[in-house]
Amino acid sequence: MKNVLVLFKRDLRVQDNPALALAASRDGAALPVFVAEPEAWAQPDASARQWRFVAESLEGLRADLAALGAPLIVRRGDMMAVLGGLCATHDVGEIISIEETGNLWSYGRDRRLAAWARGAGVIWTEVPQLGVQRRLVNRDGWARDRQAVMRQAQVPVPEGLRGVSEEPGSIPDARDLALAFDPCPGRQAGGRDGGLATLASFLTARGQEYRRAMSSPLDGAAACSRLSPHLAWGTLSSREVLHGMAARRAEVKGTRDGWLGSLRSFEARVAWRDHFMQKLEDQPAMEIRCLHSAYEDLRPNVPDATRLSAWEKGETGIPFVDACMRSLIATGWINFRMRAMLAAVASYHLWLDWRRTGPHLARMFTDYEPGIHWPQMQMQAGTTGMNTIRIYNPVKQGLDHDPTGTFTRTWCPELREVPDACLQTPWAWAETGSPAARRLGRRYPAPIVDVTQAARAARDRAFAVRRGDAFHREASEIVTKHASRKDSGAGRHFVNDRERTRRSKAQTPSAQLDLGL
Repeated sequence: MKNVLVLFKRDLRVQDNPALALAASRDGAALPVFVAEPEAWAQPDASARQWRFVAESLEGLRADLAALGAPLIVRRGDMMAVLGGLCATHDVGEIISIEETGNLWSYGRDRRLAAWARGAGVIWTEVPQLGVQRRLVNRDGWARDRQAVMRQAQVPVPEGLRGVSEEPGSIPDARDLALAFDPCPGRQAGGRDGGLATLASFLTARGQEYRRAMSSPLDGAAACSRLSPHLAWGTLSSREVLHGMAARRAEVKGTRDGWLGSLRSFEARVAWRDHFMQKLEDQPAMEIRCLHSAYEDLRPNVPDATRLSAWEKGETGIPFVDACMRSLIATGWINFRMRAMLAAVASYHLWLDWRRTGPHLARMFTDYEPGIHWPQMQMQAGTTGMNTIRIYNPVKQGLDHDPTGTFTRTWCPELREVPDACLQTPWAWAETGSPAARRLGRRYPAPIVDVTQAARAARDRAFAVRRGDAFHREASEIVTKHASRKDSGAGRHFVNDRERTRRSKAQTPSAQLDLGL
C-alpha cells in the first residue's frame, strides 16, 4: 500500500480543498508538503512582503493539518529534490495537488516536475482549480461551466488523516530565501483566521459602501473586501467566498440600503478574476510577449532609467501618481482604479514597456496573482489588440477621486502648503514665485513629463498601430480565444465600462489590475 503526498502551492487551506480530500480517500498515509523554492522567490515578481503573508498562512495551515493528524511538512529547496527524497523515504506512489496558474517560471517548473514524476514512477494527479479550465479551446460556455462549479457544495474537510513520522521542518524567514529588505508597515497579515474575519467584516459591515467607494483610494481601503491576498494564496476559496455572499444576499433581499448592489458588483469582480486567470492559463507566454504582435516594438525595450526610477519610488512630480505609488509601497495594496492608473501612466505618459514596469508592481502587491496581473498589465498598456486604449489623466483622477486632497497630502506631505486649487498641479503654483512656492521646489520634484503633451504623443503612437486589415485579422483571432462571451454572469454589471470590438460580441471588463477586490 503506497502513501500519498499532498503538495500545497496556492491553496493554503484544509477547507474546500479537493486535493486534500482526494488524498484522504486513498488507503495510504498522507504527507502534506509545502516547498519554499529559493529559485521561485528569486524571480523578479517576488518580494518579502508576499513571502511573509505566505509564511503566516503556512503557520495556520500547519495547525489545521496537525489537528487532522498529519502536520504540514515544510522544506526549503528544489521541488524535485525535496519531493524525490520524501517519496523515497516514505514509499510515496502518488502526488496530488491543485492545478496552478502561476507565472512563466512556475509553468516551466511544473513541466519539469511532470517529467520527473514519470521517470520516477510516481503518479502526479492534478485536481482542477476552481474557475479555471486547462486545455480550453475557446470561451464558448466557459462562464456557464464556471458558474456550475461555483454553485456546487464545498468539499468537506476530511475527518482525519493518517500521517507519517517526519520532522515537520521550520518555516523559512524572508532572509532564508535571500529576499531583499522590503518594509511594508501596512501589509495585511496572512492566515485563514484573518481571511475569515476579513470576509465576515466585509459581508456584515464594510461592504455596504463597496459599490460607491471602491474607486476612492481613501474610502476603498475600508469599503473594498480586502480578500484578494487570501484568494491569491488560497487561505480562502473563491467558492466559499461566493457562498458566503449568497447567504448574505438572501438576508438583505428586499432592502434598499445599498447592500444588494454592492454584493452584485463584488460577485461580478470575483467572476472577472477567474476570467483573467483563464487568459494566462490559455497563453502562459502572455507574461513576456504582447498579446497582439503588432505592439512588440512599440515601446523601447531598454527603458528610460530616470523615468522608471521616479515612477517606482513615487517621485514623478505628478502628485496623485506619487501618492498612489507611495501608498502601495507602504501597504502592499491599493484599489483597482488606482492600480490601473499607475500602470497606464507608466505605459503612456512615461512610455515605458509593460514588461519593465510589471515586475515592480507585482513585487509591491501582497495580493499578486500572475493570472490577473499580466493580462491586466497588457490591457492597461494597450497591447491586447481587443481593448479600447485608456490613457488616464492623472490630474483629473486626483481631482475626481481625492477631491479633498486628503489622500494626496497623506502620502505626499511635501505638498501640505500647496493650495487646494493647485494640489494636483503644483507646477502651476510654483510659477507664482511666492516664498512658499519656491520652498516646494526644494522638497518636491518638478513633473518628469508634461502630462498633456505626453498623453497626446502616446495616443498618436498607440492608435497608429491599429490600422490595416492585418491588425484586425489578428485582433479577431485574439477575441475568439480570450474574450468573454455574452453568457457571462458578470458582464451585466459592467454596462458603463463595456467595450465591444467591431468584429465580436465579446465583452471586456473595466480596468482592475489584480482587481484589489
